[in-house]
Amino acid sequence: MKDAAQGTAAVYVVGCHDTKGAELDYVRGLVAAEGLRTVTVDVGTRPPAVAADVTARQVAASHPDGADAVLGTDDRGLAVSRMADAFTRFMQDRNDVAGMIGLGGSGGTAIIAPGMRSLPVGVPKLLVSTVASGNVAPYVGESDICMMFSVTDVAGLNRISRRVLGNAAHAVAGMVTRPVPPADTKPALGLTMFGVTTPCVTRTMQELEAAYDCLVFHAIGTGGRAMEKLAASGLLVGVIDVTTTEVCDLLMGGIFSAGEERLDALARSGLPYVGSCGALDMVNFGAPDTVPERYQGRTLYVHNPQVTLMRTTEEENRAMGAWIGRKLNAFAGPVRFLLPVGGVSALDAPGQPFHDPAADAALFDALERTVEQSDHRRLVRLPHHINDPAFAEALVRAFREIAGTGQDRPVQQGAR
Repeated sequence: MKDAAQGTAAVYVVGCHDTKGAELDYVRGLVAAEGLRTVTVDVGTRPPAVAADVTARQVAASHPDGADAVLGTDDRGLAVSRMADAFTRFMQDRNDVAGMIGLGGSGGTAIIAPGMRSLPVGVPKLLVSTVASGNVAPYVGESDICMMFSVTDVAGLNRISRRVLGNAAHAVAGMVTRPVPPADTKPALGLTMFGVTTPCVTRTMQELEAAYDCLVFHAIGTGGRAMEKLAASGLLVGVIDVTTTEVCDLLMGGIFSAGEERLDALARSGLPYVGSCGALDMVNFGAPDTVPERYQGRTLYVHNPQVTLMRTTEEENRAMGAWIGRKLNAFAGPVRFLLPVGGVSALDAPGQPFHDPAADAALFDALERTVEQSDHRRLVRLPHHINDPAFAEALVRAFREIAGTGQDRPVQQGAR
């Protein structure tokens, strides 16, 4: 990142200058008082009350259909949607961003958040919003946006808004001016984990951490998407995708889906990929009363008051095996996908509530029928449970084989 304090990069102060001009100017002043260069950006769809360094028309010009497509419509919802697209494209062309702070109500938040998400992980991003006390997942996604609740509406400067906005301004200034300790110089390796696959992933990390900076992602939808975003950005040199459970929630309507695109970025990346069937025995729902009526009578396990798990059936496992198999066939890089015949999670073991060898067999059989195996792409059946030490050791051996590494010499393929 360029040095913002010396004027080569700037803190972007973003919002709708038609309704939030005074508040944005207040924040800009506080950030500038810390010795930082600022750039104010208007993403409003109506004439501004306070001028900005970058006008709304300049932002709107980044829309594929031009500025008039954004600013020339009387449909407020359409204008907001198009401005969000334009702002995201506008930010992707900027190379002087030290950090960003945005202010918005529901409309402004919907415009600003996608542009923030387009910035690399690690670039400071703080969004003060009236909707920040609710479900912020649609705004944050897989990024590292910090959201701060405005308490009062962002509609004028008063004793509350001055303090909240002041705290936000000083927070983003602190993030920009305070250097972060240097990152681990070892190449980064992505791994996916759930509580029910923790022993496997922990042992795998222990075997590889001398050579790799092991980045573990919680497989709850955003975790899978975040890992794939880093892979697509060239920040990973490989992936050990132990826990592909997000596929369960995608296909069966659970709450932790990573979407239809799960595995697509990894397929395109060409990175060495070792995968497995971690937690494909469970679909995640909220509290017990949130389980859909169509699943009444199924085997359920209350993980905690907020999460209820449902055991997947043979039919569902066949569907998942075929879905994953088709994705693996599209991988450009080397693939090893390991099948733990002894069980796919801590709950799928003898004496545990999800132990169902027939369901697991349906999954493994569907994978073997679907995956087009070759020297480049292989399935490997192993007699172990996924949390057996021997299975973690097999994952490590498979990764070292396809990554072309020795015990302590990491591959550099894909590093940036």
